[in-house]
Amino acid sequence: MAHAMLQGEVQFAAATVSVMSVGRADEDQDALRNIFDTSSWELDTSHSVQTALSSLQAADVSVVLCESATWREMLEALSHLPDPPLLVVTSRHADERLWAEALNLGAYDVLAKPYEPTEVIRVVSAAHLRRQHRNTPARMAGA
Repeated sequence: MAHAMLQGEVQFAAATVSVMSVGRADEDQDALRNIFDTSSWELDTSHSVQTALSSLQAADVSVVLCESATWREMLEALSHLPDPPLLVVTSRHADERLWAEALNLGAYDVLAKPYEPTEVIRVVSAAHLRRQHRNTPARMAGA
């Protein structure tokens, strides 16, 4: 669960969170690494949807951050996985139109670039928790 912010510090979800970032901009990947470096979170990066899918089929990833140029392709590919991670669209031009379209088509949220560390942590933590608990009612009903 995400911790409260204390005196401007960035707080991470207590559990290890596995995140995949898909995008061609190395500076965006580096910014995410800097944000995640002070946590127990794991960040894997990929420059394409195709290489990301290979990694996603072999690992349990909670959240995929995908740039706006390829998010629809990634969302479609994730829909074929048995327990897909949640998708967060990233964009330098994040606006209400992109946000509405992404959420209506099944993305979890949209993050604006350049990344604001507290917003990245908030969105990724919330997405991770949502994925952890999305099957909880079905599991409890079958118990």
